Amino acid sequence: MSDTEEVLFEQQGAVGFITLNRPKSLNALTLNMIRLMDPQLAAWETDDSISAVVIRGAGGRAFCAGGDVIDVYKAGLAAKETGTPAGLSSDFFFEEYRLNRRIFQYPKPYIALIDGFTMGGGVGVSILGAFRVATERTRAAMPETAIGLFPDVGGSYFLPKLVGEIGCYLALTGARIKPADCLYSGLANAYIESVDMPALEEAFAQANWSGDAEEVAARVIAGFAKEPGDAPFQAQQAQIDRIFSADSVETIIASLEAEDGDWAKETLATLLSRSPASMKVSLEQLRRGRDLDFDDAMIMEYRMSQAFMAERDFYEGVRSVLIDKDHAPKWAPATLAEVSREMVESYFVARGDRELTFS
Repeated sequence: MSDTEEVLFEQQGAVGFITLNRPKSLNALTLNMIRLMDPQLAAWETDDSISAVVIRGAGGRAFCAGGDVIDVYKAGLAAKETGTPAGLSSDFFFEEYRLNRRIFQYPKPYIALIDGFTMGGGVGVSILGAFRVATERTRAAMPETAIGLFPDVGGSYFLPKLVGEIGCYLALTGARIKPADCLYSGLANAYIESVDMPALEEAFAQANWSGDAEEVAARVIAGFAKEPGDAPFQAQQAQIDRIFSADSVETIIASLEAEDGDWAKETLATLLSRSPASMKVSLEQLRRGRDLDFDDAMIMEYRMSQAFMAERDFYEGVRSVLIDKDHAPKWAPATLAEVSREMVESYFVARGDRELTFS
């Protein structure tokens, strides 16, 4: 094990520890990290000396700020320009979603310590596990509509299951939320203070894991748990539910325009800055996701990912937010009215022999 590796693995006691180790990049996931994590998790599944897995981020600023999409952007752009096969822009999503599925189905306690920024792909490698422990430094978001993408990594499955219409609100706005709202909504299920994180990790390593491992994990976490304070979402719940229960983005926009107060104005301004195609496709994704099991949700998301890779907005969004950082994307289509029902449907078309598979 070397500190220069992108992911570190070690066993302490009966616990396998995964450390996402790209602190300068806020531990953003690369394809290499995915390819390291998946086989290690598979090996620990059948290792009788491992009773639980803990995943954490290095550096103190982030658990995982999402997928490292710049390489995907470059590869996808080159493929579009040359007409060559997709390569990385296909492989990244294919293998990431298979990793997400492994975490979702993991037979041992999978414990994510979401201390710091936890966004996009970072949500995917945390919320799908049994335990998600937030701290006062946690800032969580699904910010994909800001870069012309959609809330993937299982968002079709877990966002509709959050309290009320909070999942829809988070998906369309990309809002960044604090720990109290993470617990209230369901993105996290425990809260501790960051100063106690080393002691919690040590307690996992020293615990007696005989008996029911889920009960052991819950008991260890409970020994450090605190209350995060009031959740702003609780006061806004009725308003969020009323506005974001609509089945069209246009209706959501109209409701916000008719609403009084700073929250409605700020939310409206945020939506008006997002990719119109991303918002319409993402809303359709969440409505379909209500009725899908996890595997079908991931198959759908892979279809969507490849459709987005073939369109323009992802490349314009990444350019605007991550490359040039001018935050002035020129979306195409530029308005909601230009995003037809036929265009939305095209993102969900089956891909024949290029579907996501799990074997």
